[in-house]
Amino acid sequence: MMCYAPYNPPWFLQNGIAMTICAALWGSRYWESTIKNPEPQYHKTVLAGGQGVPIFCWVAIPKNARSTIIGTYGITGELGTQWFLRILGRKAYAEGYAVVLFDWRAHGKTGELSPALMSDGLYEGEDFVRLAAAAAAMGCPKKFWFVGFSLGGQLALWGLKAAMELSTSNEDLGITASDIGGTAVICPNLDSARSLAYLVQYPFGRYLEANIARKLEQMAWQIHEAHPGSLDPAAIKRAKTIWNFDRELVIEKLGFSSVEAYYQASSPLPFLPHLSKPTLIVYAADDPFFDPEIIPDLEAACASNSMIDLMLTRYGGHIGYLNSAKGQLQAQDPDPWWAWNRVLQWIEQQRKY
Repeated sequence: MMCYAPYNPPWFLQNGIAMTICAALWGSRYWESTIKNPEPQYHKTVLAGGQGVPIFCWVAIPKNARSTIIGTYGITGELGTQWFLRILGRKAYAEGYAVVLFDWRAHGKTGELSPALMSDGLYEGEDFVRLAAAAAAMGCPKKFWFVGFSLGGQLALWGLKAAMELSTSNEDLGITASDIGGTAVICPNLDSARSLAYLVQYPFGRYLEANIARKLEQMAWQIHEAHPGSLDPAAIKRAKTIWNFDRELVIEKLGFSSVEAYYQASSPLPFLPHLSKPTLIVYAADDPFFDPEIIPDLEAACASNSMIDLMLTRYGGHIGYLNSAKGQLQAQDPDPWWAWNRVLQWIEQQRKY
């Protein structure tokens, strides 16, 4: 395991719920004032993912780009409002990386282009690989690094799993497994069944779950309007929780008989010991979204695989990781976004090997 700059949040954010709320509310309003890097001039385009699904992307390639980062966001949203992902885009581009950010299946512009629903990584892993191939054809340099946070982190891990299988594929995509450098994820979802059951056990968790479920329902109605007949309106009306959303709208299209089977099949925790490319997992012990009992299993999986660097921190909340002024000095960071700074630092270290 690698050594990394210590994380030292303000004392009043040394609580997972407080950090998660503060980062979401304060960050969404003031994030642009926290970093000096300007927004890249993104080329907005549509690239082909797995099964020919059109994926809406923002692509930016700096002069003499050193490598390419491909990233997406969490369970709901779209590129225009995903400020945390856009921080990565600005910082990575400024450091000389080509950047490909995308609306994943059913989200944003991608949802307008295709009625294909999400699969929590089962198909999105191939999307990452095919986006890398398409980006290479556009002039994005190898190697490719798959990045995500929250559910997007789960997808990026699936992307790395799919990349490992390139060597056994008979299809010539124009890239090989050696062109994929690795993956770096922040607070990834690792065990859907355990974490969802945990989330609805306490008041703030139930509030989070209900908020996500409302956004998923809105997303389903948007897909229904963009692609009439693709989703059953009655099923959308019944999808009032995350579990029911998956039961009513997702699992049948994917061939699963139960939500439990779907969650078991799509959760990355079981395949972590088998990843054979560099992997960084940044994970907070006080993340209010995930069952704390997952942590010993995560530690064991990472300990058995020398390709994984686990940054397990005491604090950080769910994709918060706001650093204090003292912490920024200790880490020698230019801004409070401790987790993104570690991701970029780690990718640079791996790239030089």
